[in-house]
This record gives sequence, C-alpha cells and structure tokens, in this order.
Amino acid sequence: MASPPPFDRTFIPWRYQYPVDNMISRYKYSRQQQFARPLVADLARHLELVFRDQSYEKPLLLIPSPMHPARRRARGFNQARDIAERLGNALEIPVDAGIVRRVRNVKAQRGLSREARLANLRGVFEVRSEVPQRVAIVDDVVTTGATVRVIASALRSAGAKNIQIWALARTPG
Repeated sequence: MASPPPFDRTFIPWRYQYPVDNMISRYKYSRQQQFARPLVADLARHLELVFRDQSYEKPLLLIPSPMHPARRRARGFNQARDIAERLGNALEIPVDAGIVRRVRNVKAQRGLSREARLANLRGVFEVRSEVPQRVAIVDDVVTTGATVRVIASALRSAGAKNIQIWALARTPG
C-alpha cells in the first residue's frame, strides 16, 4: 500500500493541458504576466469560497516552492513566488519566500519519472526558521508531486501540522 502524502489537502483547479499549459508556459518562460492573471484570480476566488463556506482554515503562511538562485537568475523570476504573492494579497495571508531554501541545484525535473524526481530532490530543501501550524506550499504546476512531497515532509518535520498544496495546474493522469 502506498504511503499517504505528507500534506493534508490540495487546491489545484486546472489540468495542465490546452489552453492552460500554453498560458502557464508563456507566463513562466516568457514572463508574459497577462497569461497568469486570470488563472491566479480564479484560484483566489475559489479559495475565498472554500475558506468562507467550508470547514477549512486558512493557512497562516504561504510558502512558494523555492527555486535555486542560478535558475531564478536565468529565468528572471520565481513564478511560484509571484503566484504566492498575488494569492497572499488577495486572501490577506503573508508570504515567506525564505523559510524553505533550496540548498543545492539539481537537474531539471522535466521528463523524469516520479521515483527519479524523488531521488533527484533528496536533501535539496532546508527549513530555515520556525514554521506555523498551518501553511500552504504554492507552485505553478504539480507534475508527479515529488517536489511538493519533499517540501511538505521538511515542513512537517519542522512542526507544521496542516499543509496544503496550492497550484494552478496538475498534469493529467
């Protein structure tokens, strides 16, 4: 039997397929902000309803999926941080992009199997300060879930009790 994930809930409204995949790619690789705005705004509206109408508590902190500094310099920005800041502003939740740090660069995850991704990420993330009880990890796309699993495990070990995953899209399958 597979082990349960180290997080409690995901909020990922879209599949990473046309047209969402094209929108995210243009935002992520060409910094065309206009393609992310409607996706982030819709996710924020959805989350507002979830926290108002259901029994889920808002996280106390949003944690963007960290990017190695070399990759951030090459890309020009960390899209997960940008998304987290937009959601944080809309939902009045603070964002801390420094609480989890990527301590070493790894080869790109694209094209790797789930097992290879998990092995690739072993020992990559470090929690640098105290973690609140309820947090959300924010990213643009969840593919196999390897990255969010590794970050969530580190946060759980550091004391987080409720960990949510917020992303714009998930790969089909």
